[in-house]
Amino acid sequence: MLLSSQPSGPRIEARTTESPERWLITNSSFRLIFSAAVLLISLARSCPAPAQEILNPPQGRGHVIVFLSGMAGPKHDKALAEAIAALGYVVVVYDGREMDQGQGQAIRSALENALQLPNALPGKAAVMGVSLGGGFALAYGVRWPDLVAVDIVWYPATGFVLRLPTFASRIRVPVLMFAGESDNYQNCCLITTARSLASDAAVLNVPFELVTYPGAQHDFIKGGSNFNPTAYNDTLERAAAKLKTAFGD
Repeated sequence: MLLSSQPSGPRIEARTTESPERWLITNSSFRLIFSAAVLLISLARSCPAPAQEILNPPQGRGHVIVFLSGMAGPKHDKALAEAIAALGYVVVVYDGREMDQGQGQAIRSALENALQLPNALPGKAAVMGVSLGGGFALAYGVRWPDLVAVDIVWYPATGFVLRLPTFASRIRVPVLMFAGESDNYQNCCLITTARSLASDAAVLNVPFELVTYPGAQHDFIKGGSNFNPTAYNDTLERAAAKLKTAFGD
């Protein structure tokens, strides 16, 4: 054992022989290390979550779309992201569960980073989101006309709208929202809230378009638990047209 290899007799403990000055320096160094650790943690929290996947269009380069997944994660929404990329866009996929940081700063940073990709065409980006990710896209993306050309969301979480009755006045970019009329999933994305938001937007004459689908439930996209082919295919056609208008293609 390690202790048996040491000479017998009293052992000299380092702390008993250190001068007070050295102990003070050690404490000071510890404080500096602790402060640096706190700063690193703070920076890590303010940095955007990493992109989960980058889907390139058939032609190689294209306008950028930042795609925010729902609670089930990016794999669950992959068919939709791939369908959008096939339309000719660079789709940068993020896990929506990781984007609730810094009052939207994570999403803004994601947009800024995506626009720097080598295969990104110059100009603005689009923001898309599904369910939870759609809620974040709607809550924050609509405020940045300097970065965002259009905001397209599938059955987004809209509970925050009830807490912000003047939310429609914050819309600064065109919005296209898809909602199922039978969506009652955890009361997060109710058709009544969607219609109320559309009504407020109409009064304010802001660019908000709501498309609803009778009988469609939450998660009606391809691969979803309530896949509705008719509704899903219609959203793809409308999204394609909206993107062309937004980017001037």
